[in-house]
Amino acid sequence: MKTYWNTTKGLTKLDEWQPNCWIQVTCPTDDDQRELEKRFSIPDYFMSDISDTDERARYEYDDGWMLIILRIPYVKEIRSRTPYTTVPLGIIHKRDVTITVCYYETNMMIDFVSFQQKRGEGFTDYVDMTFRLFLSSAVWYLKRLKQISSLIDKAKRNLDHDINNESLIGLSRLQDSLTYFITSIRGNENLLAKLKFKLQVDELDADLIEDVNIEMSQARETTNIYSDILESTMDTYSSIINNNMNTVMRTLTSVSIMMMFPTLIASLFGMNLINGMENNPVGFPIAMLISVFVSAAIWWLFRHKRLI
Repeated sequence: MKTYWNTTKGLTKLDEWQPNCWIQVTCPTDDDQRELEKRFSIPDYFMSDISDTDERARYEYDDGWMLIILRIPYVKEIRSRTPYTTVPLGIIHKRDVTITVCYYETNMMIDFVSFQQKRGEGFTDYVDMTFRLFLSSAVWYLKRLKQISSLIDKAKRNLDHDINNESLIGLSRLQDSLTYFITSIRGNENLLAKLKFKLQVDELDADLIEDVNIEMSQARETTNIYSDILESTMDTYSSIINNNMNTVMRTLTSVSIMMMFPTLIASLFGMNLINGMENNPVGFPIAMLISVFVSAAIWWLFRHKRLI
């Protein structure tokens, strides 16, 4: 899907392409890709690089064209193995052509368009738009981190009542999401540091870059904090599970030892040998009393040693 935006005064839709407008491409089809490459002579590998979900944050020049790939947060379906991840957003520019391409429909881009329309100021140039996309991505990282924090607290409350596999698996998946976040945020920070010297930055852009650096640093530090908390939580519950397992095994072992002595006594008196109690009418009660006495003594010893 392609949308043409006039960025000079606010953000208004256009029916067709005009010089210096913003072409927003979301979830492009093969026809959209071929049309863009044919109409604007974009290097064909630009689109394929953007479509690669594992593409790192970077920039590249080719025949006057500039490609900037930014990693932005993305939420998958609820039952996904990794609910929160990141996807590439491509910014393609040459003279009066500015195109953003994302192969996923993200809340960040929807919010970005809505916010810029409320601002009513538009963009001074493609550099201004690029750094505002950086700022928006940092803000959305923080929003997603708040959601992850809520999910962590919910899982911890569930685990306080019952340690179950579902909650532990959920925490593990959130740990994977935080790993994706921290890697992408660091990549965006490195990219931003390079672009400051590659793009034509004016005084307003410098102030915007400072804001982006602050938000990026906050997002990175918050991600590190949540990652450390989650790792500590997983280690704690792992220790609790191991301790519970040790307690169960210790109890079962103690019960097995206590049951061994009555079995031994019954085996001795049940042997086909002369033991003096073959014709004794109270032989069976005596054997039972001995078994109960020995079992009680062993139980008292284990309780005294705190083995059960």
